[in-house]
Amino acid sequence: MIFFVAPLHVVSAIALIFLVLLHSGKGGGLSDMFGGGLGTQAAGSTVVERNLDRITVVAALIFGFASVSFAFII
Repeated sequence: MIFFVAPLHVVSAIALIFLVLLHSGKGGGLSDMFGGGLGTQAAGSTVVERNLDRITVVAALIFGFASVSFAFII
């Protein structure tokens, strides 16, 4: 069981870090570097931002599930 949870935990942690950095903040972020700043200035919250929010929540839930699983396994 630990051979399934450990890689899931690592992959979800890396994905969560990457997804949080993609969000545009007050001063911009990595999303501005990839061209995300133009869409948010023109239209506010776009479909891409909403989908990014949803994907980030899913990654956070997977990370939380893996963390709780580790606690029960160990």
